[in-house]
Amino acid sequence: MSDRPRSPDDYDTIPQDAINLYDQFTHGAITRRDFLDRLALLAGGTVAATVLLSRLHNDYARAAMVTEDDARLITETVNFASTDGPMTGALAVAKDGPGKRPVLIVIHENRGLNPHIKDVARRMALEGFLAIAPDALGPDGGTPANEDAARDMFGKLEPAKATARLLGAVEFAKAHPRGTGKVGCVGFCWGGGMANQLAVAAPDMAAAVSYYGRQPDAAGAARIKGSVMLHYASKDERINAGMAAYEDALKAAKVDYQQFVYDGVNHAFNNDANPARYDKTAADLAWGRTVAFLKAKLA
Repeated sequence: MSDRPRSPDDYDTIPQDAINLYDQFTHGAITRRDFLDRLALLAGGTVAATVLLSRLHNDYARAAMVTEDDARLITETVNFASTDGPMTGALAVAKDGPGKRPVLIVIHENRGLNPHIKDVARRMALEGFLAIAPDALGPDGGTPANEDAARDMFGKLEPAKATARLLGAVEFAKAHPRGTGKVGCVGFCWGGGMANQLAVAAPDMAAAVSYYGRQPDAAGAARIKGSVMLHYASKDERINAGMAAYEDALKAAKVDYQQFVYDGVNHAFNNDANPARYDKTAADLAWGRTVAFLKAKLA
């Protein structure tokens, strides 16, 4: 294949091999150098690989559903404590509605607190929640602008420290004066794994929703007291490898849970900033299920 320049339109359908390769890179299985070399082989040259990479990367400018200056919302930066250091986050709440709202913690992917997750928090605010999106890298100086740097930081973040930091968000949410005291969480990718972990570590949390998140140890299921909703992508072999064992553990522990697998879609199918993996049909269906579930469990 020639190394002719290509436009993003040449990749309306991203090759599945390229998506799988990108998933390996973003989750630390291969280095950036290996990823770029293998992508160039797959695409047929370095120029073609550069164009393909532009479709694999997140593009936050194209995806915001609720703008930062939406007149229906109050948004602010919040600061709170955790046992592993000071934390920051983004808060969003609708101006109209009851004085107190159920509180929803929105947990980001392994790129940190970025524009997409802040947008998800704003969407949840318009659904009637007091949404708080913590920055799990807060004690390390916060999420850097460079996504590769953020991924490197998450690769070094010990699971126990990550849990401690997000437990700080749970305590902050429970005591927030605008909140009802009912707290739930929703997380995506790395955040989906942390949503599962918070269900174990914060048994007084009413509900947890995990999008394509790594499962906790099966023994942890016995400590879950709240309700759980799990969303998986059928093509996400890495995460799905732990799905059956976790479901068996939830059943054995008699946890109130719901589990959905979306056919023909990839890991990160909800992320509308990522044109390679976003699937609107699956994302809309999962979103509707998530909102209905959280409204019922946090009422």
